Amino acid sequence: MNHMNSRTVVGLGIAAVAAIAIATGISLSRKPVADAAQGAGEVLPGLAEHVNDVRRISLTGPGQKLLVTLEKGEQGWSVKEKSGYRADAGKVREYLLRLSQSRLVEQKTANERRYADIGVTDIGAAGAKGLLVALDGLPQPAQLIVGIINPRGDATYVRRAGDKPSWLAKGNLIPDKSAANWLDKRIVDLPATRIREVSWSRPDGRSVRVFKTNAGDANYALADLPKGRELSSEFAANGEATTLAGLNFDDVLTAAEAPAPTDAKAYRATFLSFDGVVVELVGWKKDERFYAQFQARKDEAAFDAALTAAQAQAKADRDAQQTAASADAAKPVATPPAAVADPARERSERSAAVDAEVAELGRRFSGWTFVLPAYKAAGFDKTADDFLKPLEDKKADAKKAAGK
Repeated sequence: MNHMNSRTVVGLGIAAVAAIAIATGISLSRKPVADAAQGAGEVLPGLAEHVNDVRRISLTGPGQKLLVTLEKGEQGWSVKEKSGYRADAGKVREYLLRLSQSRLVEQKTANERRYADIGVTDIGAAGAKGLLVALDGLPQPAQLIVGIINPRGDATYVRRAGDKPSWLAKGNLIPDKSAANWLDKRIVDLPATRIREVSWSRPDGRSVRVFKTNAGDANYALADLPKGRELSSEFAANGEATTLAGLNFDDVLTAAEAPAPTDAKAYRATFLSFDGVVVELVGWKKDERFYAQFQARKDEAAFDAALTAAQAQAKADRDAQQTAASADAAKPVATPPAAVADPARERSERSAAVDAEVAELGRRFSGWTFVLPAYKAAGFDKTADDFLKPLEDKKADAKKAAGK
């Protein structure tokens, strides 16, 4: 009996050791990748510490086709495939941060025959589906083959170029494959509150001008309103002043690639702000797209008129405050504004600000042709009749008034 008990105890001991070994193996297999393989925790080790050192990002698709090249120079990021036009620096940084913060979740196949299933085949191989993301400027250049998203949509299959193992990495690491989508698409942002007048002409010679007399006017008026006609509504002409508000482009080309027409058959528009900023446009249609080139300048007369009016108003307000204070000794007098305390200095500062704005717009415009969104370009086709109440409605209103 004792002999049997000792054999049983030994057997149980062996079974326990085996169970512990199995459990340990299972535990290790479930540990994070960073524990399982030294330095494998980050998708691209060291990128987080050197993300600002990246000077070039290239995205290469199947068949070794170079899709996007982002380059960082003294003026910031640019897109090589778009003739070096400036890139959306925020979008570039966001993608680099995604790469730098992503960690490997789970090791996947190292079998080359299975790479295609998750999109991490070498991009030069037949049937490749992924993208090769290459980063230059780091202590060691980094290359990552980015495959497909996992079914849950919270991780991406990847493989470091030249390595056998593939991995499941946290987050969506698939970059935008379109060069145009990496561009900073802002052209100009002049809100309607700053616009004094807009004038434009069509290729057929018909022209329109809408304007405000004072910045505080609620609505824009139509110049040269035909006798006996009226606007379709008091707001009818307001939309034209919003054209330059947050104006973005759909695409961009160099002015040499898309030159303006040499004949007179072009759209022309001028936007004048109350503080003297002038933006001029020449546009044309081709293949159902509206192309435009811009120039910026300063209208000194408009600047002077606006500043003189503003300083006169500031002085009138100041005089009113002083009159009120003299009538009520308990009422304090506010510190005079710059327009009153030092009008020459304020003029100089405001003029410098407008000059700087015009110079910045000039840098954005110079040498480029922009493809405008259709809804923005549509306004340049309008004629004066588009803002007026139809004659039939006018006659109906007259009859109704006569009946009353």
